[in-house]
Amino acid sequence: MTTKTRAAINAVFGEPLLVDEIELDDPNEEQVLVKLFATGLCHSQLHQMNNPDMARPMLIGHEGTGVVLKAGAKVSHVREGDRVMIQFVPRDLPEGMTEANKTTYRWQGNEYTANTAYTWAEHALLNEQMVVPLPNDVPTDVTAIIGCAVITGAGAALHTANVQPGQSVAIFGVGGVGSNILAGAKIAGADPIIAVDLQEGKLGYAKELGATHTVNGADVDAPETIKELTDGGVDFAFDAIGVDAAFQQTIESVKAGILGVRRGGTAVSVGITHGEVALPPRMFPFGERSIIGSMGGSERPAITMPQYIEWYREGKLPLDKLVSTRYDNLDQINEGVRALRAGEIEGRSIIIYDQP
Repeated sequence: MTTKTRAAINAVFGEPLLVDEIELDDPNEEQVLVKLFATGLCHSQLHQMNNPDMARPMLIGHEGTGVVLKAGAKVSHVREGDRVMIQFVPRDLPEGMTEANKTTYRWQGNEYTANTAYTWAEHALLNEQMVVPLPNDVPTDVTAIIGCAVITGAGAALHTANVQPGQSVAIFGVGGVGSNILAGAKIAGADPIIAVDLQEGKLGYAKELGATHTVNGADVDAPETIKELTDGGVDFAFDAIGVDAAFQQTIESVKAGILGVRRGGTAVSVGITHGEVALPPRMFPFGERSIIGSMGGSERPAITMPQYIEWYREGKLPLDKLVSTRYDNLDQINEGVRALRAGEIEGRSIIIYDQP
């Protein structure tokens, strides 16, 4: 049997997404067919859409929630009728595998290979590695952002950097990922937590999420201001933007080490970079600073995503605040893309397909 559904298709480079009907086969023994409840809109999809070398047509999106309609014979962690979260990081890959097996779809009579995860569609056929159970006692809308924004952002602070209570943190860029870095730093007990952005609206939003200080990089020299606030620099500075200027400023914002006493601070690269990124040579090796990358929060979703749900229940992870914009249906996808590209979204925007 086949399932006919609607999806946002990146069919032609440079043109708006096309919302059209696709066909999905029944799952094989290691796949699941999911009916989507909601999906987040991530800057990573803008990078895909802006890349002329990506294979097209392309189904995109990589965080969401849904219900399993059908499950293959070898799928053991979820079954038909279970609610799930969809994430872009495989939940628990067996040793020797580097990514989950991909699925296929048909559009206009031709068959294509789908991305490992896609959620800008009303249904998705996915490898079982790309879904994690979602408990029945939490909402299905705000939890849609856990599969990327939360594991990438909060995970960068909690797992990649392993921020400890009382350590100082600066976050450059308070969008969907940056706001979650902030939330993760707050859970970790960081102090101070300094949010840096160019828009006052986003800085006010960061205050609501728990930033102890805000810095408008359009008005002041952000690294110098951070050094003044922290007596020399922070323990961790996170680049949630991915542009050269922001990355260099994270390096300049971390504290220098003291020779023979302690190492310096750490710059954490989280945002997907655009083009080449230069390193300021005067910063190395002097000061013994470190640079580390964080992709997907360095996590195993099978272990960490249930913990995020628990923190949400306890009020420590404010998903209701982290989701700042909602769209009612898939037909609004191009407006959502426009607003995201224009920098109008504080936090994360989501599309609601259906609610149980």
